[in-house]
Amino acid sequence: MSLASTVRLVLAKPHPVGKPFIWGGVAAALIGWLFLGSWLFWLGALFTGFCLYFFRDPERVVPTRHNAVVAPADGRVVSVAPAVPPTELGLGDAPRWRVAIFLSVLDVHVNRIPIEGRITRIAYRHGAFLNAALDKASDDNERNAMAIRTTDGRDLAVVQIAGLIARRIVCSVREGDRVTTGERFGIIRFGSRTDLYLPEGVRPLVSEGQTMIGGETVIAELPPLVAPR
Repeated sequence: MSLASTVRLVLAKPHPVGKPFIWGGVAAALIGWLFLGSWLFWLGALFTGFCLYFFRDPERVVPTRHNAVVAPADGRVVSVAPAVPPTELGLGDAPRWRVAIFLSVLDVHVNRIPIEGRITRIAYRHGAFLNAALDKASDDNERNAMAIRTTDGRDLAVVQIAGLIARRIVCSVREGDRVTTGERFGIIRFGSRTDLYLPEGVRPLVSEGQTMIGGETVIAELPPLVAPR
């Protein structure tokens, strides 16, 4: 990545969810500068800088292939294995391939739609706040699960999972919404995990340890549907 590209990434405009935190840091810095001393000024300035970085929302170049399933989040793949989707989505109890992506506080936290389709179900479930890198976080942690039906009728799921210090999951789409590949649909504050459950019979193209770029990295390709004879 070039220096100019790195600078554009770091200085990308913040997601609207982060603006109250950013302005809160600015206010603290001003109060410290005018009334309470340098310690509050520097604390507010550092907090503002961190929030500008954490809530950055860079533009992404989405693949043009209609059958491409892209990463729903930035981060590191911590698990690629068959798993049953969350029961609240009603997608059945047959295991399908799940790709789990862990987001550290240094990653972009804006979530993106993996493939064009329609939102058929959104379900929020309260739970624990374990380390999101742990495999059991998928089952035990607080989460927001979303089912998407592709234009050719296949179902997949994206699950936003809270982490050790992530206490706020934001989802900006609703059941019935039509969505496009790479479209922003939410954000998780301060460290988290995002799981992608592929349609039945579709295998992932990524491996554990790979770094994902939300909205750009191709996780899988949907094969053509075989028409019944």
